[in-house]
Amino acid sequence: MAMSDEHKAALAQGRRESRAIKKYLVALGRRRPGRPITKESLERKLAGLDVKIGSESDPLKRVDLVQQRLETEASLSALGETANLSELETGFVEVAKSYSARKGISYSAWREIGVPADVLRRAGIAQTRRRS
Repeated sequence: MAMSDEHKAALAQGRRESRAIKKYLVALGRRRPGRPITKESLERKLAGLDVKIGSESDPLKRVDLVQQRLETEASLSALGETANLSELETGFVEVAKSYSARKGISYSAWREIGVPADVLRRAGIAQTRRRS
């Protein structure tokens, strides 16, 4: 039996919403407290490590510095791959209300996994009272 165009459209909408929600939640999970890590700060750290490596005579300290450089390079590479959180947040806000209604996800559930209250408010997801 063939699916109707309405059914196909609903499935496509569900997939789009799921992707937007998942991308935002993944990026949200990568956030760290404290000062944000920027490309410039990592590049400064790399330059400083290169200077220290070149002048270090102790082989144990040198290998530690080389490891720090490798980790900093990996962080710099990952930073370039990480999508802009505000862009993902916008996508989340656009679809979260209908996704929540369709899946039965409450305000409290979103908050518990770390979605900020202001983002939920902009998405139109109202805070619900907890019943005891």
